Parts: sequence; structure tokens; C-alpha cells
Amino acid sequence: MRTARLGDLTVSAQGLGCMGMSEFYGATDWDQSIATIHRALDLGVTFLDTADIYGAGHNEVLVGRAIAHRRDEVQLATKFGVDRTGGDANRRVRGTHDYVKRSAEASLLRLGTDHIDLYYLHRPAQDAEIEETVGAMAELVHEGKVRYLGLSETNNDLLRRACAVHPIAAVQSEYSLWTRDVENDALDAMREHAVSLVPYSPLGRGFLTGTIDVQNLGAGDFRGRNPRFAGDAARQNQAIADTVRKIAEARGAAPAQVAIAWVYAQQDRLGVPVAAIPGTKRVKWLEQNVAAMDVTLTNDELAILDPLAAQVAGTRY
Repeated sequence: MRTARLGDLTVSAQGLGCMGMSEFYGATDWDQSIATIHRALDLGVTFLDTADIYGAGHNEVLVGRAIAHRRDEVQLATKFGVDRTGGDANRRVRGTHDYVKRSAEASLLRLGTDHIDLYYLHRPAQDAEIEETVGAMAELVHEGKVRYLGLSETNNDLLRRACAVHPIAAVQSEYSLWTRDVENDALDAMREHAVSLVPYSPLGRGFLTGTIDVQNLGAGDFRGRNPRFAGDAARQNQAIADTVRKIAEARGAAPAQVAIAWVYAQQDRLGVPVAAIPGTKRVKWLEQNVAAMDVTLTNDELAILDPLAAQVAGTRY
């Protein structure tokens, strides 16, 4: 496994998004998820991503239990800020000083660790300016409870203001061959301040893998309500998945591997280090995703894949 630098933090160049092990993508299985995390560590995938809202804290507990005896192998990332206590219809993103400090203490307890390697603000706060939020996060660094700071789904202005308070190691954003918003939203400031990119959903929430039956996602799978997975948009977007599949078949790879390889092929153009965090809760998909690190796309293949984002139907949420 290659490594990547998020500021001064060295992580495995491919990480593991753990969200689906607790919520949002249908049925979950504790033992299967633990086995997947252990297999990830064995394969050198040591950059693990969670958040306090995933399963209302369940995911942090799960990840913490999984790494309890292997903590020194892991670069552990979690996120705070999204408050679901009023129900999902009334979500708030919070970032006041005291909320930040309480959130970190609660995450440390659930994770069973004395420090978080990378601590993200999950979304721009609605109740505090970025200077207050990052200032409180910086206090956590000075206290030794957090090593490095990140922002998730931010923009150029907020990132520049955050960096004026404390160095930001990484921006986590949805990024794939069908979602490239960060290139316009935050990339300029990322380059200016040497901030790395952590792409989540590099597989288009599974759509690009060709393994998703959008007609039978189940009540517990939020993709059934996602605009890109529904109705005419899903039918139009199928052409994108078909293009990825054709390239994969021609080179004897899986569509997921082509989609992940596309993300890494963007590093030179983006001008920032990249460490993607494809999510899965099953060992077989983890192993497939890791094998994508050995796939290098040709210029001809990239010329076919690069324009696909312009064809996407439906918004991200």
C-alpha cells in the first residue's frame, strides 16, 4: 500500500470509509464489519474514517472496538458538527466553541482512544463563524486530544479563513468521475495552503460499480431517495455506469477499480495529494478496492471517462 501526506500526517493512500457499517446503506452486521476493518489493516489500509452521526455514535463505537488492540497501526479520522437530535428533518450543523469541545470528548469516549489523528468539521456550521469553530478545534490540538484538523465539504472562502486560524491538513469532499464540485468550490484555496484531498464516495455511492439494483434498495438505504438513483435520472445515469463497465471489461478489471483509478489519475492535475476513502462493509469489496491501486488508466481511457461528469442527471442530495 502506498502512502499519502495530509499535511504532516502520513496515511495509507487508500483509506476505508466506515459509515455504511452502521447506517444509510441497508442492513448492517457487526461481526462482518469488524472482520472488514481487520482485513483492511492486514492489507495496509490504515486510514479509517468515521463520524459521530453515523448510527448516532454506533460507528465510532464499532471502529473503536475493531482497532482496540491495533490502535498504533491506525490513522483515525472522525467528524463532528451535524446535530440530528431534533430528527433528520431538523438537522443543524453546529460549531460553537463549547459544542466542539463536548463533541470531541464524546467521540474520544466512544472510540476508546486518547487522541484523534484527524478531526473534521463535517459541514460549515450554522451557529458559529469558522474562526470560532477552528479556534476550538485548535485548542484540542494544543491539549493533545487531536493531532490534525480538517474540513468536510467546505469552500475557498471558509478554507482560507480556517487556515488563518490553524493549519488545515485535509478537505474531505465527495469526488468521483461523476462528482467534481470540489474542483470549483475549494481547490484554489487547497493549493494555496497545501491542503490535501480526501475523496469520499469515489464509487458514486456504488452506482459506478454496476452492482446496485436501484429498483430494490430497501427501506433502510438512503439511496432510494437520492435524486441520481431515481426515475429518469437513474436511467440516464446508467449510461455513465455502462461506459465505466465497458472500459473495465476491456482491461479485465472491475468497474469499481476503474472508478477508483480515475480518482488517483487526477492527482497531478489537481496539484494536491489524494487519499480516497471508498466505503464498504464486506471483505470481498474491500479487497477489490485495494486492488484498484494497481490499475493505471491510459490516456485514451481517461479521455472517455473525463467528460462523464457533464452527463450526470440529478443533484447529489
